[in-house]
Amino acid sequence: MKRIILAGVTLAGALFFLACGGGHSADDGHGHGASGEQEEEGHEEGAATIAVLNAEQLKAVGIQIGEIERRKINASITVVGRLEVPNFSKANATSLYGGVIQRLLVQVGSTVKKGQVIARIADPKFVQLQEEYLTLESRITFASQEQKRQQELNAGNAGALRNLQNAEAELNALQTRQASLKQQLGLMGLDPATLNKGNLQSSLPVKSPVGGTVSNVFAKVGSYVDVSSPVAEIVNNADIHVDLNVFEKDLPSIRVGQVVSFSLTNNPGRTYDAEVFSIGASFEGDGKSVPVHCTIKGDKTGLIDGMGINGQISHEDAEAPAVPNEAIVEADGKYYIFVVTDKEPEEGHEHGSEGDDGGGHSEGDGHEHGAEEEGSMNFEKIEVAKGESSLGYTAVTPVTELAAGTQIVTKGAFFINAKMSNTGGHSH
Repeated sequence: MKRIILAGVTLAGALFFLACGGGHSADDGHGHGASGEQEEEGHEEGAATIAVLNAEQLKAVGIQIGEIERRKINASITVVGRLEVPNFSKANATSLYGGVIQRLLVQVGSTVKKGQVIARIADPKFVQLQEEYLTLESRITFASQEQKRQQELNAGNAGALRNLQNAEAELNALQTRQASLKQQLGLMGLDPATLNKGNLQSSLPVKSPVGGTVSNVFAKVGSYVDVSSPVAEIVNNADIHVDLNVFEKDLPSIRVGQVVSFSLTNNPGRTYDAEVFSIGASFEGDGKSVPVHCTIKGDKTGLIDGMGINGQISHEDAEAPAVPNEAIVEADGKYYIFVVTDKEPEEGHEHGSEGDDGGGHSEGDGHEHGAEEEGSMNFEKIEVAKGESSLGYTAVTPVTELAAGTQIVTKGAFFINAKMSNTGGHSH
């Protein structure tokens, strides 16, 4: 591969040097006059596609020459999405019984464990339920004794059968009510076995159903809450994952196990890795996108439910014609490369000619106009279609077919394009 090494000149000097056609002036001291007008008219004929750089210019900007190579390009799909915590790792802390918030023990950002008390609520009916439970103990004892007495009387034909049946029904009703109250007290967070008239509780604890971080607090001290009014929301970020929106056209390239590289929209400088573990089976909304769920690998510190992300899903490497990224220039929304050519600049677009008086002839230097200067090179601007990019190379497809082994500019295309733009097709 032929390479011309960059000389020690500044970028600004090189661009100025190119724009001025190697430092030679087209003005021969006689002014532009008619020849200048002819030159302007010639420029209107069409945009230049051939640029000529002399040896001094080539050396100044460090033009390097190579060929279009066949490379494996790591193709990827650009996606957007957000971080999500599954519902089984989110929970609302609520009370099964209505009451007034007496104490609030957490705030947003607090870390809690499963079963930890986060608030206490108070209501007079809590004491009433405990009172009823304790009262039932003595009533059940009396009803049990009455049942035994009626059984003994009935056995000696001294009592009525109806009285025995009433005693048994009363005992069963009291025992059923006691079992119900026992369950209710358990749901309230009280232990019936330790309950006595000396430790009646006027307030009840509200406990966290999961371990995690408090993401929201809905109640405040003095507010009334019940089962439909959660006290706080707790989120366990340990199970956070990525939810991506993949469009219909990209679905054939998605499979379980693919690697996803993503960054947060508010911190694009740091990247994370994830792996596809589930692909949705239906479209979401009107955007014709399918949700793709990914497990995050490595450290999840700082990742919060609801954060927006930008990602790349990698799929199989594909071998394709490719050039270095800096070999491609953009102009008017299209992409181009420069190939080495023997073609001469179009009429009215002579670049780099020395001593041109605008009439198409060179006077006083002993050379015909258009003759190649020793060491100069001609470059043709060729439109290409851009493909995927990977590791400093981009896949390209020339709009016009190029012969195998065609030499292209691999470094310095920007300068050639700048020279062509700055000269605007005029002779220099």
